[in-house]
Amino acid sequence: MATPPRPLPSLKEADMSSAHWTLAVIAAGMLALSAGCAEASHSPEYPKKHKVFYHFNDGGVEKARAMLVNIENHLQVVGWKNIEALELVVHGPALRTFLARDIDPEVRGKLETLLAGGLRFDACQITMTRQKIDPKDLLQGVTAVPSGVARVMELQEAGYAYVKP
Repeated sequence: MATPPRPLPSLKEADMSSAHWTLAVIAAGMLALSAGCAEASHSPEYPKKHKVFYHFNDGGVEKARAMLVNIENHLQVVGWKNIEALELVVHGPALRTFLARDIDPEVRGKLETLLAGGLRFDACQITMTRQKIDPKDLLQGVTAVPSGVARVMELQEAGYAYVKP
């Protein structure tokens, strides 16, 4: 047995559907227009000091290089003068990438430049214990933190912008 055809919407239902559609189009248009008016919060007209951290737990030299390039690009656009705090939280397989004796020369150079500029590098003590890494095996200037994941939580709670390349 075939189902009976649906009745046509009443004039009132058609008007409501049209009204919803019109409101949606107006809202989308306003949103699109306002996006063009927004100013970058690091521009001279709208200065702001940023607190940012990068969360890195993927092992491998190529991934470390790419992440450090992300930080360099970030600083090139925003500028150190507009950075209140910049941290790199490293745990898990990524930490082995930063062992001083084995570190890739390009990674070392980029990291040392960023550290000299003001980057704080946080290394997870839990990872160091599990992977049998002595803090002195890491580059100079690295800060040991009890837990990389707990540090991520603390920074988010403190209002830092979270970046996970």
